[in-house]
Amino acid sequence: MPASPSLIVLASTSPFRRELLSRLQLPFQTVAPEADESARPGELPAATAERLSVAKARAVADGYPDALIIGSDQVAYSGESRFGKPGTRENATMQLRAMSGKAVIFHTGLCLLNTATGRAHLRGIPTEVRFRELSDVEIQRYLDKEDALNCAGSARSEGLGISLLEYLRGDDPNALVGLPLIALCDMLRAEGVQLP
Repeated sequence: MPASPSLIVLASTSPFRRELLSRLQLPFQTVAPEADESARPGELPAATAERLSVAKARAVADGYPDALIIGSDQVAYSGESRFGKPGTRENATMQLRAMSGKAVIFHTGLCLLNTATGRAHLRGIPTEVRFRELSDVEIQRYLDKEDALNCAGSARSEGLGISLLEYLRGDDPNALVGLPLIALCDMLRAEGVQLP
């Protein structure tokens, strides 16, 4: 197995992704990627998440010629509706009303780019989440207590958002938070990183 680059870089400023990556007990740096996160016309949500995970990794690659760069992006959708980061309480309220009683797919794209070899690993990890029927009073109580303005779909499952759900189904519970650690561990091992 080839020697792994000595540096791991998380191409994200998300505190949630940073906390998840720290669980692997590997040293890493974080860098803000400059990437246009808009969906392309006609692009399916899963394709958007996967394309953007690659774009984020590649956006910081020039500054790290011998590194493993992690890019990740998530798109939440139900039917034709997409649910991004709400940014405002009003948007969060509208999102939660729209998702009430529905199943929503949170598709997380994950890319690991080895800048020394140019090799890139890419996976898409879907998580199906079904929201309970939510009253306006419940939505407002939730938003009073949880800072959910910076997460796709306004529902932080790692916090109080779990109370909004009937179920969640997927291969990796970390994917819903934004960084699929099971898939990432496979990718890191493939690039020579030793993990237990």
